[in-house]
Amino acid sequence: MASIRKRGAQTMPKSGSLWLTATVFGLVAMVLSACVSSHVMIGKARPPVSPDQVQIYLHPPLKYDEIAVLDTSSRASFAVTAQGKTDKVIQRLKDEAAKLGANGILLQGIGDQAAGSVGTGFGSASASGNSAVGVGVGSSATLYQKAGSGIAIFVYPDPKAQQ
Repeated sequence: MASIRKRGAQTMPKSGSLWLTATVFGLVAMVLSACVSSHVMIGKARPPVSPDQVQIYLHPPLKYDEIAVLDTSSRASFAVTAQGKTDKVIQRLKDEAAKLGANGILLQGIGDQAAGSVGTGFGSASASGNSAVGVGVGSSATLYQKAGSGIAIFVYPDPKAQQ
């Protein structure tokens, strides 16, 4: 690290290194808070609707238009259980679809996705004369998140259902 001398043996960092540190922390914060949902437009967007108006479909409805392909995950949520993570994925899909004016999502799937791993280990060794003994133990666990995808759709009202 470059430094400048001031008043004898005291050293003070250059202001550029402080700026660099702040920039690095800012970039890390942006990456960690990055969007967890994305979409690819395959049709025409409509005016936004409330996420409460978005319905989930496992099978295609009678008449609909495709708007976008949606992808999301439970990353950066505080959900711990599988059901909590699934609920978060569904909510994020609804939020993204609502922004595009979709009133439905044709669900393509929700599943587990490896998000990283955590490992630890320790060891010890001793030597005496012409002999040595060493012992080590390690452990690792994979962290999972839920990921989901669907097609944002606009479902036309069924004229028969209104009668």
